[in-house]
Amino acid sequence: MTDIKMVDVTIHIDKDTDTDTRNSVETALRAVNGVISVHMPSNEPHLVVVEYDPDATASSHLLTMVKEVAGHAEMIGL
Repeated sequence: MTDIKMVDVTIHIDKDTDTDTRNSVETALRAVNGVISVHMPSNEPHLVVVEYDPDATASSHLLTMVKEVAGHAEMIGL
């Protein structure tokens, strides 16, 4: 049995990001190998919490993916 490591990162996007872009961010992150879950709270539209396996991907890669879709993003928590 293989143990999967799980860590999370919080990424900040522009608070005025529209729903279509938020949906595209979620879709792009879910497609990354190693991403376990993506949470984008409706009451905090500027936050994206991603749980992932650090053996399969890196937080820097996730940040790059979000920047490519949303234009601006910054990591605020590991």
